[in-house]
Amino acid sequence: MRPPDTITTAALLLLLPGVSFAAEVDLPAPVLEWSFYILLIFAVCVGFGIFFFSKGKTGKHESVGNLISDKDASVHSVSPDVLVADCVSQMNEHRIGAMLVIDKEELLGIFTERDAITKVLGGGMEQSNTKISAVMTRDPICITTATTLDEALGIVTTQRIRHLPVVEDGKVLGMVSSGDLTHRLVEPHTLEVQDLVDIAGRRRASR
Repeated sequence: MRPPDTITTAALLLLLPGVSFAAEVDLPAPVLEWSFYILLIFAVCVGFGIFFFSKGKTGKHESVGNLISDKDASVHSVSPDVLVADCVSQMNEHRIGAMLVIDKEELLGIFTERDAITKVLGGGMEQSNTKISAVMTRDPICITTATTLDEALGIVTTQRIRHLPVVEDGKVLGMVSSGDLTHRLVEPHTLEVQDLVDIAGRRRASR
């Protein structure tokens, strides 16, 4: 089971056994009341300890470097002379919403689904004879491996973009999307809720 990382989870995990014990032993009310408060204080202390231990390592304080290391390490890119039709075909093949445009390891731009709609289709351009360099978004906003998930999410929100290339010392290391960031930030809470559901299920089954 994954270790709890919030005060709420720690409190529930500790208080539930206490309630069961009280029901079986039938202790006097004053003893039960003090036992409850002792367990609650202990749970709060444990929760604070877990919170401060994990702060800066997970959640919104986690670095983008950790995120891309867990993802597919492949950097999907095309050269600026590739035709739009070929680029779109590769995007469909890899099931991605954006393609980096790189020439001699230098990031020149990014071609996204939005570019395909607004510039190619909206501009009446032919996919089969239009180079990607003519419709790509030049000089895209980039982040580094040290950028936190919270900072990256703030950029995609304020800039209204969905993809952020990760560049370190002029070299493209990968790319993260708004979906990647949201999933990473929500995942710990999803696992936490599932842990509580599993515990509740086991307790009901044991009765």
